[in-house]
Parts: sequence; C-alpha cells; structure tokens
Amino acid sequence: MYRALAQQVPPLRSAQSRLDGEARRSGEGSAKPGVTMERILVIDDDKALQKALKRAFETEGYAVDFAGDGASGLEAFRAAPPVLVVLDLKLPKVHGREVCRAIKAEGSQIPIIVLSASTDEVDKVLLLELGADDYVTKPFSPKELMARVHAVLRRVHGPKVADQYAFDDVAVDFAKMELSVKGAAVSLTPQEFKVLKYFIGNPERVISRDELLNEVWGYNCYPSTRTVDNHLMKLRQKLEKDPLNPTHFKTVHGAGYKFVP
Repeated sequence: MYRALAQQVPPLRSAQSRLDGEARRSGEGSAKPGVTMERILVIDDDKALQKALKRAFETEGYAVDFAGDGASGLEAFRAAPPVLVVLDLKLPKVHGREVCRAIKAEGSQIPIIVLSASTDEVDKVLLLELGADDYVTKPFSPKELMARVHAVLRRVHGPKVADQYAFDDVAVDFAKMELSVKGAAVSLTPQEFKVLKYFIGNPERVISRDELLNEVWGYNCYPSTRTVDNHLMKLRQKLEKDPLNPTHFKTVHGAGYKFVP
C-alpha cells in the first residue's frame, strides 16, 4: 500500500534557508541556568534538514536529539523519552511507519508528527491509524511545522483524562491501551483510543466533526469528515449494547456527536 517516498532535496534546502533566516532574526535558543528544556527527538537522515530543525526548535526554546535511522531512533526514544517525536518516513534500517508502530505498540502516549514526501491520502490515513498524531508533507513551511508541534503539545498537556475510566459495562485503561466490555477484552486501534479519550474528556458536550479532526487527528486538511463517522460507527459496534440505537455515543444531527456516560 505504501509507495516508495522520493526525497525532494531542493525544496528541503529551501526550507532550511527559511529556517536559518528565522533563527538568525530571532537569535539562537538557549536554556536559562537551572531550567530544564523540553526535548524533541527528530528521526531523519537528512543532515541539512537536521541542521535547520535544530535552529528552529532551539529558537523556540526546545532541546533537540537527532537519530539518522529507524533503529537508532528507537534506541534514542527508549533511552530518553522526549516530549514529542518528529519522524521521517523514508529511513534506513527500519522504515518510519514501523518506528511509529513500535513506539505506539509499547503503549507510549508521546505524540508523533510524521514528515513525508508522499501526498497520497491513503498513506496519511494508514499512518494516523498507526497512531501518528499529525502529518506534514515535504516540502513544508517551517512555520506550519512549528504550529503543528505547538498544537500537538497543547493537546497533550491540556485537560487530563484519568488513565482508568469506566462507564456502563465498559472499562478502559488508556495507559495500557486495554479495554474490556463485561470483563471480556475488546481490541481498539490507537486512533479509536484517541477518539474515545477525547469524548470521555468532554462528556455531555456536542462535539463537531471538524473539532474531532483538528483535536484528535491534528490534521486540518484531512481527506473527509466521513473518517469521524466511520470511527464512531466502530466504537458503537464495539462498545454499545445496541449499535443502531446508541446510548453513549449519540449523533446530534447537523452539529456532531455527544458522549453520554
């Protein structure tokens, strides 16, 4: 399903030039004495892009760790978990989508922003299903990437939902990514866990499809709002006693959906 992703060197160099210019105008970022900087892990083998991202993130007050291939990226992630991962898809040794799958399979809630030269919507959908939090296509605007980073971190550090939650016959442990209905284990995809967690964090409130796309998927130009409908349909099938007459995941016609515990 995934196509080979061609490197687009000229646009990336252009992006580096813009990033370098912004860094020079703003001044190099540096940590204040006694202040621990939040760390971002960039897994990308493009040295020019690494240099550009280092300037951009340090200007914003972040420390940056780099890994040039998928295997070393996983090692770096496990050795010192960052606040966010920026992950290229076309990596030596271990492909980016497998790195994404491995990180999320370990139950990590650390957000991942994927970089790719692919514009294929199918690739985007599949990556988000693997648990990526956002997707930026190369060549990208430096300001766009930083905006995505800030938006993802705001979601992560926003109002917290308890790791363990129960309603009706459903019990969920978000830390372990485990869910059961009437004591029997039920499998959810990483994205279904995210949708469920957002609903639980906003009970009794009408949530529009656009809000779900922006806040859960984090991708403002997602192919179709039908994606939300499909995920709600799956949650109903797995969690509702009568999926055709849901009591917990209700449709508010013309407005969106509402979670009723």
